[in-house]
Amino acid sequence: MLILGIESSCDETAAAVVEDGARIRSSIVSSQISTHAIYGGVVPELASRMHLEAIDPVVDQALAQAGVSLDDIDGIAATQGPGLIGALLVGFSYAKALAWARNLPLAGVNHLEAHICSLQLLNPPPGFPFISLVVSGGHTNIYHVNEPGTFSLMGQTRDDAAGEAFDKVAKMMGLSYPGGPAIEALAKKGDPEKIKFPRSMIKKDNFDFSFSGLKSAVARHLHENPDMDQDMSEDRLAHVAAGFQMAVIDVLSTKLIAAARQTNCRCIGIAGGVSANRTFVDILSKRAKQHQINVFSPPLALCGDNAAMIAARGWEMIRDNQVCGLGDDVYSRVKL
Repeated sequence: MLILGIESSCDETAAAVVEDGARIRSSIVSSQISTHAIYGGVVPELASRMHLEAIDPVVDQALAQAGVSLDDIDGIAATQGPGLIGALLVGFSYAKALAWARNLPLAGVNHLEAHICSLQLLNPPPGFPFISLVVSGGHTNIYHVNEPGTFSLMGQTRDDAAGEAFDKVAKMMGLSYPGGPAIEALAKKGDPEKIKFPRSMIKKDNFDFSFSGLKSAVARHLHENPDMDQDMSEDRLAHVAAGFQMAVIDVLSTKLIAAARQTNCRCIGIAGGVSANRTFVDILSKRAKQHQINVFSPPLALCGDNAAMIAARGWEMIRDNQVCGLGDDVYSRVKL
């Protein structure tokens, strides 16, 4: 079964063709990073307008790369939420019109579920049951994935998401947007032990997170050391980047391993934009190995928002007859 996936929840317009929920035939992503970078974050109105411009050619490219036409497509999957309402409406409305015109089943996909399903595109994928972390600019959630399509929330951030903290700290330090890659690159030149930032909620008997205090601690450190702003010494800023990054990694790793041990899971899967941070993946893998736990993370192309993961989740939904009607709408927030 060939599923055409469409993603437009934030600042990437994406389309992909996936076969039987596991084989990626094509995956096209049109990024808006360069447009939003000058503002230091995503501007919703601009994002919506750019989705309108990109959606048709991106779908055409995905079909061409897969070597198929719309006549070969068996179903359509599109992100229904959560995300920016204006951005979501572009992709979901396009998908509804296409499904109606072609008399095809339509799956309205939860973006977070799709990130978890990106792990099923790996070869091999993590075995069920497993613990999954969805970590991005908008989410930092831990799920127990007992079987395909079954997700149980174990913990989530109470304030800033990890990716949001990376972006905001990078902005404080005068680094480029998005902040994650910039901080990781600079942190490689610093000593993570040089500056000890707080590990919020690391000892709490739950799997929730809080990164606002860590963000404030970095801001306070920069304010109390104004000479860092004056000479912008790369070495000194590198220590800040390394210390901040290690604080995030320590909290995420500790909570994930604890969740896996509590549920007797031998696999941890991480997905979402922050899973592109290879320092995090490497450290988590080494620490998890000490407990005989394996870590799975998607390749870089599947870390950020993409339509292949939407198609993979959509294939499961269409297979199980979980389809949308033309009257269904998008949503900005939802719990898994």
